[in-house]
Parts: sequence; C-alpha cells; structure tokens
Amino acid sequence: MEKSTVIGTNRTGIDMSPIDIKEMVALANATPASSPGDEQAIADMRGQYVAEAGVPGSIPPPGTLKGVASTAMQKLTGKNPEAFIDKLGCRLAFERSGVRLYDALIAKCSSVSAGSSEIPLETLRKFRNEELQHFKMVEGAMRSIGADPTAQTPSADVDGMASLGLVQVLTDPRTSVAHCLEAILIAELADNDAWQLLIVLAERMGMDDMAREFGVALREEEDHLIHVRQWFRKAVLDDAAVTH
Repeated sequence: MEKSTVIGTNRTGIDMSPIDIKEMVALANATPASSPGDEQAIADMRGQYVAEAGVPGSIPPPGTLKGVASTAMQKLTGKNPEAFIDKLGCRLAFERSGVRLYDALIAKCSSVSAGSSEIPLETLRKFRNEELQHFKMVEGAMRSIGADPTAQTPSADVDGMASLGLVQVLTDPRTSVAHCLEAILIAELADNDAWQLLIVLAERMGMDDMAREFGVALREEEDHLIHVRQWFRKAVLDDAAVTH
C-alpha cells in the first residue's frame, strides 16, 4: 500500500523559520485582539440563536390511509411514531451515503499507484452492494407503515451535514487509501450504533418482523466494521514500518 506520510516542504509550523520565531511571537503578543472580550460573546450570541431557532425539519403527515391508521394506533398507545419515522429516514439517507462512500473508496483503491492497494476490490464491492440493499430495506420498511421515503427527515438532514466531511475526504484526489479508510471507519462506527438503536426502536414500537430484518443489516454492518478496522490498522502500521 502507498505511503500516506512523507517528508516535504510543509511551511505550517513555526520551526520551519527558526530565525523569525522571536519576531513572530513578539508580534503576536504586541498585536491587540480585533475586538474586546473573550469567547463568551460568541457563546452568548449562539445562545440567542438557539433560543430563537426552530427545528431543522419536520415529519410529513402520512400520505396513505394505511399510514394514517398506523400513526393513529401508535398515538393511542402513547407512542410517538414521528420519532421512529425520523430515524428510519435518517438510516435511509445514511445508507445512501454509504453507497457513495464505498464507490469513492473503490475508485481510490483502483487508481492509487497503478492499483497497488492491498484491499480486495471484490470485498469492497460486496460491502457497497450491501449498503444499497440496506437502503432498499429501509425504504421498504417506511412504505410498509405508510411513511414517505422520499422526504428528508430532521435527523436525515443533520446526518447529511455531519457526513459532508467524510465525502470530502474520500473524493479528495490527494488523500491516501489510509486516509479514506479512517473516514469509512468513522462512518461504519456510527452506522453500527445507529442500526442497534433502530432495532430497539422497532421492537418497542411492536414491529418485531421489521426488527428481525434490521438485525440482518446490523450483522452485515458489523462485518464491514471488522474489515475496515483491520485494513486501517494495517495501513497505519505499514506506513510506520512497524508491522512486525
């Protein structure tokens, strides 16, 4: 696997210009802040925005009679189906992103150093296809209770924002396979926990068949996590030349 860390002309550190260190520090100490006070002002402003803000989105009303009936029954038992639909929508969006992340990793591993990556592409394609199947599974689950899988729920919106950095890492032509594996590892760790929570929600909503189906997805995601963790560990140890 290609090295991800090399010695180069990195000018970001102060030690790159030892003659100027004293002058740089003196200038920093002599230059006043651009505004008075400390970080409390920005904290107060953020607090004001939080107090005035609404929610990042909403759950659309059921679009089918089946959905209306399902929601009504849950409401009668004191449960909040909107929270369950929100997390279903979140998982749907995350699995879609998972497909794209694996597509980007496959492209990276296929192109670096004329295909020098030691990660089996067939395994990556298998994981990518499983992410797609999980997407379809959640889509079907949402339709089965009358929810609209095309609507972006609040948690889906939040997860989309949180995932932007991962996408940028995977699609940046300068990042190494090791960098990309670390981003995938972050996604898989979050994905595993999210599936576990979704299974608990489904069980407590009385949807045991759905929970069992989600258990299949969780087992596959656990397999993804094991492999990605091992690949990332090996990439880092190889890069440090401390494998043995």
